[in-house]
Amino acid sequence: MALEIKLLLQAIAFRYDYDFSHYAQASLTRRINNCLKKAQLNNVAEMIPKILYQPEFFELFLKEMSVTVTEMFRDPLVFKALRDKVFTQLKTYSRINIWHAGCATGEEVYSLAIMLKEEGLLNRSQIYATDFNNHSLKIAEQGIYKAEKITEYTHNYQQAGGKASFADYYQAKHGYAKMHNDLKEHITFAHHNLIKDQCFAQMHLILCRNVLIYFDKNLQNKVLSLFNKSLIHRGYLLLGDKESLEFSNQRNNFETIAKDQRIYQKINYE
Repeated sequence: MALEIKLLLQAIAFRYDYDFSHYAQASLTRRINNCLKKAQLNNVAEMIPKILYQPEFFELFLKEMSVTVTEMFRDPLVFKALRDKVFTQLKTYSRINIWHAGCATGEEVYSLAIMLKEEGLLNRSQIYATDFNNHSLKIAEQGIYKAEKITEYTHNYQQAGGKASFADYYQAKHGYAKMHNDLKEHITFAHHNLIKDQCFAQMHLILCRNVLIYFDKNLQNKVLSLFNKSLIHRGYLLLGDKESLEFSNQRNNFETIAKDQRIYQKINYE
């Protein structure tokens, strides 16, 4: 790791208590370079004082470091597998706790809430949707998205096995679609940093898609251990399509439910 980047990460850790030192090197460098270009800075050394003394600049940096690629019912077959292979078991619980870690701007959280509603599970479910980016969380809490994407989202919803009309779940107005409040009532949006914060206890399902790919192996194992501790026995874990438990320290604690969709079930009692 270049000296300037090391100094930058040390400054961030000292000033804001965020540790990016275990991010995958290629991803980290690419995101820092993107931030440099957007801020019209010549090098990382110019970024360090801005990070230290301009909190608003750090918010811009956090935005660049966040996972922001998302959409309603992203990878529809994943949501269909959840409906077919996981929800049937969730129906056996009187209360259902779900943690969506790295929820970004919330599109997939509302997708999950819609599916739970269609399966008659939403009223006994509590979804904890977390991210370390406060800007993304504000967008997620509002649940307002550009109407130009609705056609794509409607197609995804249908491919995911939607049982009604996607239009039943939002109100369209002035070029935007606002998700209905009855979905929001069962979602708690909260700031959470996977690198340093504690687990959520007694979860029946954890979703963390396309976040681990930005971490190095040690941090991946640390976060997966956190998920293991957070899940009840026989709880479910859903990862992104480029992520796997296969070579992790948690492989023996889970069995594979849907290999292609990266759905796992906890089998240990920790």
